[in-house]
Amino acid sequence: MDPNPRTFPILSYVMSRLPSLTPRTAAASAADSDSEQFDIEQPRAPPPSEIVGQMPYLADPKLLASMTRAIAEVSQARSVLNVIGERPTHEEVDNARAQLADLEAHLSRQLEEIVLLHQAEKERQCRESAENEKRVLKSVLQLDEMHEAYEKLLKDAEKRLVKMYESAEDGGGDDGEGDRIVGEEVNEEVVEILQEANGKGMERVNLSSRRLKLLPEAFGRIPGLVVLDVSTNQLSAIPDSIAGLQNLEELNLSSNLLESLPDSIGLLQNLKLLNVSGNKLTALPDPICQCRSLVELDVSFNSLSYLPTNIGYELPNLQKLMIQLNKIRSLPSSICELKSLRYLDAHFNELRGLPIAVGRLTNLEVLNLSSNFSDLKELPETFGDLTNLRELDLSNNQIHALPDTFGRLDNLLKLNLQQNPLEMPPMEIVNQGVQAIKTFMAKRWVDILMEEERKSSNEMQEQGQGGWLTRSTSWLKNASENVIGYLGTAVGSPMSPKSPRDAYLDQQL
Repeated sequence: MDPNPRTFPILSYVMSRLPSLTPRTAAASAADSDSEQFDIEQPRAPPPSEIVGQMPYLADPKLLASMTRAIAEVSQARSVLNVIGERPTHEEVDNARAQLADLEAHLSRQLEEIVLLHQAEKERQCRESAENEKRVLKSVLQLDEMHEAYEKLLKDAEKRLVKMYESAEDGGGDDGEGDRIVGEEVNEEVVEILQEANGKGMERVNLSSRRLKLLPEAFGRIPGLVVLDVSTNQLSAIPDSIAGLQNLEELNLSSNLLESLPDSIGLLQNLKLLNVSGNKLTALPDPICQCRSLVELDVSFNSLSYLPTNIGYELPNLQKLMIQLNKIRSLPSSICELKSLRYLDAHFNELRGLPIAVGRLTNLEVLNLSSNFSDLKELPETFGDLTNLRELDLSNNQIHALPDTFGRLDNLLKLNLQQNPLEMPPMEIVNQGVQAIKTFMAKRWVDILMEEERKSSNEMQEQGQGGWLTRSTSWLKNASENVIGYLGTAVGSPMSPKSPRDAYLDQQL
């Protein structure tokens, strides 16, 4: 729950140094009457030497008092989250959303049947039952949203503290001074570009490698801008005004210090190329899926642990997706709906596998899954449906066997299987190259199909014979019982009842 010192150095320092900011009960106050009342979770500790060395003004009591008041809401939010629990994992959130959707669909079908039968009481019971089930799932989503809001609160608080410190360092100057820490020569250049863009309606602006720390809001007021390159700078945020670039097709934000992207990026309906590689992103905003014109998305070299749940449903034109050098553990099942995808690079992640329906990516030509190390151990059987695949890199993983359908990859030309504990196919086949591997696996697949067909045929024959034998045995049993009954009557056994035929004969005699 506490802020990470690496991500929020000043905030973490202040919260570790100051008494608890949350109200205390009378009982708690009495219990602590003989001692100072410090935050139990953040006890008083000596200041980290590296932070104090970099920011000596943090020792100023007046500055600390001001910072205390500035982060009161952070401490309160932290106390609440400590009570309600840890943030659910992305997989748990995805599962909760999927189960909610299933419940809604199931309830809808039930209600359709009940309405036709005019059973009001049953309808009420169905709704109550569904609501009880949904309440648990919704609580998971609400907990995730609360933690998301807390993360934003931490970021905002850190920014406020940075400004307060810079103001104190400058002798109490304007609190907004930190926003203008950009070289004078850069300021002038940016102003000139903005003036020229507004006057001439520029389509391309290149501000790469200018040591920019701030992108002015005014950039969102250049309606004719088609290409914007602000790569290799020191930007820590992108203004929401970027949504005003309605004609923007290419946006390069690579090699900056971005920790998040604004939700307004989803309003760039004409955006075709987005490059945010080499930043500090831990997540992509869900509205990024609304950029339906995207053809190429590069989010490599960040700290992403997951992708947006609906990324595959809402990006029908995406052809190139680069997610390498992140911390992604699993791909959302929706990624299998990227029917236009031709290139997918996911190397150097923590992938534990692929979605079962990955074979639906029938236009995929290049796939790199290398260096997921101890996490990636197997591939789904539908992998053989990637019939347009030309290049595949599976090196540096823990794959023991290729899927039986691997031989169906007719167009595969390049294959890297190095540094895997492969047992199937055998290494002597692997060493002969991609064509030998495909031939071996194709023959193995045919053998498997023939064996399954033989077993199926035998089972059908056995079932047919078994049915005949069962019928024959039943007939023989019935016949034998009738014969025994008849014989028993014929010998006049006292234990054998007379048959209707016996009575008839007696009457005749």
